[in-house]
Amino acid sequence: MARRKLEQAYPGLAFRWRSRNWWARLTRVPPECEHLEHGGDWMATYAPDTLYLRGKASLRRRPARPEVSLCRACLLRELEGELSRHQGRVVAFEPDGGSFTQYFFVGVPEFDAAGLRPEVASAIGRRLEQPPGDCEQCDRSATWLWISREQVENLDEVGRIGMARGETLCAPHGARRLCEALAGVSEANLFYVNSPYGDAGAYLWI
Repeated sequence: MARRKLEQAYPGLAFRWRSRNWWARLTRVPPECEHLEHGGDWMATYAPDTLYLRGKASLRRRPARPEVSLCRACLLRELEGELSRHQGRVVAFEPDGGSFTQYFFVGVPEFDAAGLRPEVASAIGRRLEQPPGDCEQCDRSATWLWISREQVENLDEVGRIGMARGETLCAPHGARRLCEALAGVSEANLFYVNSPYGDAGAYLWI
C-alpha cells in the first residue's frame, strides 16, 4: 500500500526517535508523538486515511498517511484541521467518554460492510438526507448534525437517532464541537481514530 513519509504527512508534529528506529519498524509499532515520552493517560492511534471494514484495512486516500500514536493535543490539532476542511455531510454522535475505545468515520456506502445493523444504517441515512439548513453558530450553511449523548446514548436507540434534534453546524463549528467533546475526556486509550471522506457519513464510537 502506498504510504506518505512521516514528515510529509505530519509536518507540524515531532515524534519520539525510539518509536521510529528499526526495531519499531520491524515490530510495526506506530510512531509516537514526543509528548507520549512522559505521559500516557490520553493517547489515540490515528489512521486518518484508513477505514477498517470487518477488521480489514481499506484505504480511503492514496497515498495514505501512516498510522501514528498521538497525545490528545496533537490528535485534536490534526483532527480539527481535517474536519474543518471536509465538505461532505456528517452526522456525529458524541462518544461515551468513560468507555469508548474507538471513534471513527464511516461513509454511507460502507455502512453495511462496516457492520452497522440495517435499521441503524437506515436511521442515520435518513438524517443525512434531510436538508441541513444553516449553522446554529454562524451564517454559513450547515453540513454537520451533532448529536449529544443526552439525546442518543448509544447506537441501539434507533428511534432516538431518528428523532433527536441535534445541532446543525458548518464544518468549522462541527469540527470544534467534536474536538471539544474529546478534549473533555480526562483519560482515554483509543485504538482507532480516522478522518472523514466522501460525500456523506457518520462518526461512530464503540
